[in-house]
Amino acid sequence: MYNGFEGKVVLDLGTGTGMLAIGAALLGSPHVIGMDVDTDALEQAQSNCEQFEDPLPVDFVLCDVAHLHHQRLQIDTVIMNPPFGTKCKGADMQFLRVACSLQPQQVYSLHKSSTRSHVQKVALKELGCMSAEVLAELRYNLPATMRFHKQSSVDIEVDLWRFVLPAAGATDIDASKPHIETEEGD
Repeated sequence: MYNGFEGKVVLDLGTGTGMLAIGAALLGSPHVIGMDVDTDALEQAQSNCEQFEDPLPVDFVLCDVAHLHHQRLQIDTVIMNPPFGTKCKGADMQFLRVACSLQPQQVYSLHKSSTRSHVQKVALKELGCMSAEVLAELRYNLPATMRFHKQSSVDIEVDLWRFVLPAAGATDIDASKPHIETEEGD
């Protein structure tokens, strides 16, 4: 249906335990880069990657996504499961801004379904995406893994998005500038 992985260089922003990066490699990416700010998560990601009999073309890098805006990376596809912005408002949108500023051909990202209209408006109007499409509506049980989680688990509705960007150089997205977000999605 979509050719976002086979033969494409893929960047997994906020890779965590590396599951999306590993999936991209299994789908035919010749080179996947998984970036995260958490050294423990990166160690687990590397361990998960080493579970495969044949070596996977995945490199894990310690990097804060906030420092990536407008870097000159030769990537075709960005994949990410960003923080949903529940604790830190707008965190998911900052990830999306950084991803788009890298000027890949496409971005695949997960966002809470309740933010659908806002995500679409920002992607199309602010970030200059040519299209912003929900590919799947998912529902999963998120167990408490962070200190700030109040319940043992929460059922969350999530959208899997595909954002298509114009050819490199056709937009001027500045992910380093602060953006004020309103309820209406500014």
